[in-house]
Amino acid sequence: MAKSVEFVWSEQPEPHRARTKEIIRKHPEIREYIGRNPYTFLVILAGMAVQIAVVYFIQDYPWWVGLIAAYLIGAFAAHTLFVCIHECSHNLIFKNRNLNTVAGLLANSVMVFPSSVSFQKYHLKHHTFQGVEELDADMPFRWEAKLIGNSTFGKAMWLLFYPIFQMFRPLRLKGEIDIFDPWTIVNWVINIVTTSAIFYYFGFTSGFYLVASLFFSLGLHPVGARWVQEHFLTHGDQETKSYYGPLNTLNLNVGYHNEHHDFPSVSWEKLPKVKKAAPEYYDTLGHHTSYTGLLLKFLFDKKLSVGSRIARADRGKVELNDMRNYNVEVAKSSETVGV
Repeated sequence: MAKSVEFVWSEQPEPHRARTKEIIRKHPEIREYIGRNPYTFLVILAGMAVQIAVVYFIQDYPWWVGLIAAYLIGAFAAHTLFVCIHECSHNLIFKNRNLNTVAGLLANSVMVFPSSVSFQKYHLKHHTFQGVEELDADMPFRWEAKLIGNSTFGKAMWLLFYPIFQMFRPLRLKGEIDIFDPWTIVNWVINIVTTSAIFYYFGFTSGFYLVASLFFSLGLHPVGARWVQEHFLTHGDQETKSYYGPLNTLNLNVGYHNEHHDFPSVSWEKLPKVKKAAPEYYDTLGHHTSYTGLLLKFLFDKKLSVGSRIARADRGKVELNDMRNYNVEVAKSSETVGV
């Protein structure tokens, strides 16, 4: 098996904890950016409104109109809603965790697959145990990397069906999180009822539009390149990269990924301020400015594969208690906003 489809194993801890401590010592004003943004809930309502409006207007058109609409409109709306779910997972909208869960359920309701509750549970593990296979659901399976290889066709299929691959990864965490709980059941019920109602009342084209919107938003589409941008080794051995391009406007600054991992308690609208406050740390890091360019690079560069990731086997170097203490230190509060 070619080396390019295998993980790059590291004995070093993930880079964010040490950098955060150093930045916060030199730039203590960044503490002022820690906090929630309840107005993000309005973004959720706007994203839902866009999807419902398109569902209504295309109901009498053939299926291919739904496909085109999904690529040109739905992918962006669904991706923005997914970013809102991400904000909910960090409790960055409301102070009450249950209200964040409800907000995530609403955002997820027009995205076909029920995923918001599961994401809320396993995403924080990604921050704490970045690259540790059995604890980081963002890491591909080893068999996933070997199956896809480094061919253009294989990587295109992987991106196209990324929501399916992603759906199975949280099963690795079954000993760490509760896969099913009452909120998970509510999530499934809401999405099944909503999706079924749209197919029944508005027809196949409208339902197909929602399905295609989801798959484009997470996969074979410029916004889908975000999954490559965040942690794939596209700049040497730098395992987290940011994206500084125009789509951050629609994507709620989710491209500021180094900044987010360094300061996960800062809501989306203030992440550019973090970069501006500490340019000596972020301007020197490799980053991307074009999702389309990155998508093409990932597809056609044989040196890049699904296995182009930093992996860690030693969870002991990033113990959860240490991470909690670190967040208390950064936030100077017992009410730290997310992990």
